[in-house]
Order: sequence, then structure tokens, then C-alpha cells
Amino acid sequence: QVQLVESGGGLVQPGGSLKLTCSTSVKISSSDTLTWFRQVPGKRSEMVASITGSYAAYPDFVKGRFTISDDNDKNTIYLQLNNLQIEDTALYYCQLLRRSNQQNYWGRGTQVTVSS
Repeated sequence: QVQLVESGGGLVQPGGSLKLTCSTSVKISSSDTLTWFRQVPGKRSEMVASITGSYAAYPDFVKGRFTISDDNDKNTIYLQLNNLQIEDTALYYCQLLRRSNQQNYWGRGTQVTVSS
């Protein structure tokens, strides 16, 4: 079973930064799609960053502030969060879409809270 574990969340002030880490239990392939989502209770989840190989995609509301990256040697996915705002408060979780079997795997998330 593929396991994903997120870490790096916390409480920051508006304008602050965090770096989230998603550690996986399997080797990440350059053909896999790695995605970060966030969710507020009672709301639909939002994709905030995704990467497949060298191609990264972001929604407009995070462009210029969030950066996704991966280290295949460490089987780890990162999300750099800069200039965080109150509305960024959410549970952030990662997803691995493995091309080999087209299966999705999810972590339990790490909480990011932005408050003054």
C-alpha cells in the first residue's frame, strides 16, 4: 500500500511562509502526477499545485506565491508557500497519481493556519 505523509504545516502570520513536505513510501516516477490540494471543513477541496515531470500547473489564486517541486531520490513532494494570507488557511494534503497503474493515493494532510 502506498503511503503519503504530509508535514510542515503550522501557524503563521499573514505574509509569512511555510514549506510543506509530502513523504511517500514508494519511488516517484517522472511520469507520475504529484498534486497538492487544500480543504476547509464544509468546502470543496481546491487544487493548489500540480507537477508532472517538469510541467507545473497552478490556479490563478496561488500563482507567484506557491511553488511545487519534487525530489525523486528522496521520494518527496514539496510545496513552498509564500506570502500566505488568511484565506490560505486550510488542510493541505498531497496526492500521487501513479502512471503505472493510474491509481490515486492521498495523505491525511497538514494544517496551515494563517492568522494575525
